Amino acid sequence: MLTIYNTLTKKKEEFVPIVPGEVKMYVCGPTVYDYFHIGNARSFIISDIIRRYLEYKGYAVKYAMNLTDVDDKIIKKANKEGVEAKQVAEKFSKAFFEDIAKLKIKKANIYPQATGHIEDIIALIKKLEENGYAYNVNGNVFYNVNKFEGYGKLSGKNIEELESGSRVEINEEKNSPLDFALWKKAKEGEPFWDSPWGKGRPGWHIECSAMSCKHLGETFDIHAGGNDLIFPHHENEIAQSEAATGKKFVNYWLHFGFLNIDNEKMSKSLGNFFTARDILKKYPAEVIRIFFLQTHYAGPLNFSDELLDSAQKGLEKITNLAEKADQEIAGNTGSAAVDFDFKKFYAEFEAAMDDDFNSPQGVAVIFDFVRAANKAIAENPEAGKSFYKDIKSFLQKTAADVLGIVDFSALEEESSASLENELIELLINLRLDAKKEKNFALSDKIRNELNSLGIVLQDGKDKTTYKKSK
Repeated sequence: MLTIYNTLTKKKEEFVPIVPGEVKMYVCGPTVYDYFHIGNARSFIISDIIRRYLEYKGYAVKYAMNLTDVDDKIIKKANKEGVEAKQVAEKFSKAFFEDIAKLKIKKANIYPQATGHIEDIIALIKKLEENGYAYNVNGNVFYNVNKFEGYGKLSGKNIEELESGSRVEINEEKNSPLDFALWKKAKEGEPFWDSPWGKGRPGWHIECSAMSCKHLGETFDIHAGGNDLIFPHHENEIAQSEAATGKKFVNYWLHFGFLNIDNEKMSKSLGNFFTARDILKKYPAEVIRIFFLQTHYAGPLNFSDELLDSAQKGLEKITNLAEKADQEIAGNTGSAAVDFDFKKFYAEFEAAMDDDFNSPQGVAVIFDFVRAANKAIAENPEAGKSFYKDIKSFLQKTAADVLGIVDFSALEEESSASLENELIELLINLRLDAKKEKNFALSDKIRNELNSLGIVLQDGKDKTTYKKSK
């Protein structure tokens, strides 16, 4: 039985989807004004693993992640660079897709963009206006927080305390300092769209409500994002959506813990701000993924080179077994059966992940499996192919398909490349022997045949090297 800690109810609950066998899941994606940082990467990777595990459980998952492509930050960046906001959004949307591919994140079923849903956003605001939850002041439309009785139910914040201690910027147009913008009146030099309230653009919160309801329905199963989004973003999404539809917005809310850098909060002012691109230059995606997985998604996480190096060493134990299994499947001649309890490890892995996606325990099960499998290999030198196929199958289904920390196709490519290099070195040595024996016809033939395959030999004073021209 899969249980999930629900931020809305503040407790673990059995996961029961609205439609049996199907899950609709929405994750807050990036505001595309810059390369996303490693804190964002944690949210994206953990969301990916949750989606993968739901698929492992047999659910058909409809997974949506939005891209906020019109926002104050995008406009500020565009003005600074002297370009249109659309150009900034397009540049960093492209970069986002490049970086998630490098992180081995499966593509969502849909990536809704705010600018592609202006009509849906306007329709939702009009519904709120009709229902008495929105008011227009000179082309700026605000949400009336005091009108919504359930405000604060996600974050646990008290509306009276919020108002008395509000740090929200003073805006004389608002009825209350907590009221937030649904539609912003156009300013000089900003992108805008026509609306019933005049030229303007949507507020951030209404974008997610409109896009999630459009693609997943007025009530859907899972909404996820970082802890920093609980208030006000997700709180406001609930207020907007439920005031418009009269229905419960989301059944299960999942939130991911903060990321610290060397025990300090990540910030540009401290100079400890790293993008996912920065980290991917130093560590492969599998290392970054297993590093994130070794802490429960809801807890805070400290990010450091030492911890990443440790994660890399641990990962090598898993990949070494994966490589061993592949090699034995390809060339094993043994036939002995091995008494090994694969079912036990599947059950333990599922028990861990069923417990609120307890990835640290799930990873621990895989390490236990690696130790047990290596012991069995040492004790059974004549083990047959079927044993190694079962090892590969377990690692494929858990470490690869769910956690994304093993890439068998990449391992096979590396193995193939290694074999190719060994064969080239063998031919170079045979050519050297031919030259010593003054068999220049054979020597030239080897050089010419390698050259035709794109392998160019370069004779030096002490040795022959090669480069690949294809």
